[in-house]
Amino acid sequence: MPAETHTSKGPLDRQGVFLLVQEQLADILEIEPGTISEGSSFQEDLDADSLALIELVEGLEEELAERTVGFRIDDEDLEDLKTVRDAVDYVFAKLEAG
Repeated sequence: MPAETHTSKGPLDRQGVFLLVQEQLADILEIEPGTISEGSSFQEDLDADSLALIELVEGLEEELAERTVGFRIDDEDLEDLKTVRDAVDYVFAKLEAG
């Protein structure tokens, strides 16, 4: 899809990143978005396995590539993301760095 079609999508603030992560996780895990908080642990609270996290990364990369050219989440960084807050902070920092 040409980048011009997504010019209406502006930069995300931290809350916007959280809502995006929450929406993606709810879809992947087939749970209500409201049950996902920033303090939720992927494994203990959400019972998300490594496949679910890979799906989350792919979904975020796809969505955010429309806003930030070349947005990627590095595989080696994935093991450091234990909670929703970790993921939101990581994605937001990468977006801020541009």
